[in-house]
Amino acid sequence: MSKTVMNPDPKRIITKFELFDEYWTHKIIAEFNNQYVKLAKLKGKFIWHAHEHEDELFYIVKGSLMLKFRDRNDVNLTEGEMYIVPAGVDHLPVAKEECWVMLIEPKSTFHTGSTQTGRSVKTEDQEWI
Repeated sequence: MSKTVMNPDPKRIITKFELFDEYWTHKIIAEFNNQYVKLAKLKGKFIWHAHEHEDELFYIVKGSLMLKFRDRNDVNLTEGEMYIVPAGVDHLPVAKEECWVMLIEPKSTFHTGSTQTGRSVKTEDQEWI
């Protein structure tokens, strides 16, 4: 798919979620102002990580998500809710059941922040759908 900012076709979010099944692997659906709009299906625990220089917006499309923090109270999000994790804050996303999430973050944001694991995906390797 073309990585163009000016896309005359509207995005049907639910249809995009139906194009993939894997968990914890973001799919890019749009870009604007040096930001990516990403979709991901989450289930289980991810890993503790932080994005040193970037805020990360989580918007829950379907299901629920707990964001655990080391330095503040956990946040429970349900369908239609959003939360912005500030830059530099360690967080652990946890979804007991399958959760569909939209993320908006700078294009430079690395999947697992400064934490490198087998689950890390390089920014340039993220798939467009």
